[in-house]
Amino acid sequence: MSNTGFTPSRLFLTKGVGVHREKLPSFELALRDAGIQRYNLVHVSSIFPPGCKIIEREEGLKDLSPGEIVFCVMSKEANNEPGRRLAASIGLAIPQKVGNYGYLSEHHSLGQTEKDAGDYAEDLAAEMLASTLGIKFDVDSDYDEKRDIFRMDGRIVNTRNTIAFSTVDEKGRWTTVLAAAVFVP
Repeated sequence: MSNTGFTPSRLFLTKGVGVHREKLPSFELALRDAGIQRYNLVHVSSIFPPGCKIIEREEGLKDLSPGEIVFCVMSKEANNEPGRRLAASIGLAIPQKVGNYGYLSEHHSLGQTEKDAGDYAEDLAAEMLASTLGIKFDVDSDYDEKRDIFRMDGRIVNTRNTIAFSTVDEKGRWTTVLAAAVFVP
């Protein structure tokens, strides 16, 4: 049986914030800030492919063409309530064994701090990978406790997150935050 699917070999993390009096243009401005407005984005679920390499945004963008169909894991949040905090984050957990897959998570929230939203996304990805690997931990423990367990176990080599964070201005203009993991062939 032949494999006709696309397994990305690289990905980059990006984020953006857009503000406008209308919701849709605020999303477009967030895409522009993230550098991914030129592509037809297809949202996919949360698997970090085995052997995938994390690259810088600029390197990934130079290998993509305007109008190209591009796969990504994306988190976004939009709101126009003055003073409302917005966060969109992507968490990443990479296994120690290069041949194993890892996890990406998307988390968006209203009211969380930037640090809490980023940690939460990272925690989600690490939990999904840990449960796949059979690592025992208490799901109700805080992330620092779980991180210690994951590190001691040695099967999760790296976790990280990227986050877009903003507060809606006093004029109540639509604010969109987005974070994405963009797959590159």
